[in-house]
Amino acid sequence: MTDTQLREQLEKLRREIDRMAGDDPKVGHLGQLVDDLEHKLAKPSDAEHHDRLLRGLKDTISEFETEHPRATAILNDILVFLSNMGI
Repeated sequence: MTDTQLREQLEKLRREIDRMAGDDPKVGHLGQLVDDLEHKLAKPSDAEHHDRLLRGLKDTISEFETEHPRATAILNDILVFLSNMGI
């Protein structure tokens, strides 16, 4: 996955978040996670942000996987990409 593909996945996740917004009050947390991912792309050397981002990704995947499988699938794709980048 390239940076362009990652950005497309983030946009896809934002659309999914917009679709889910009325269904789950925890969706705001997911939006913050997308903001954090975009920050990481802009500043890949920010180590403190890196650790917080990884914890947030894993926690969010666990929290949403049964209620929002599409959002979780997108998050898993993003997590794999970040892992492949060494993040």
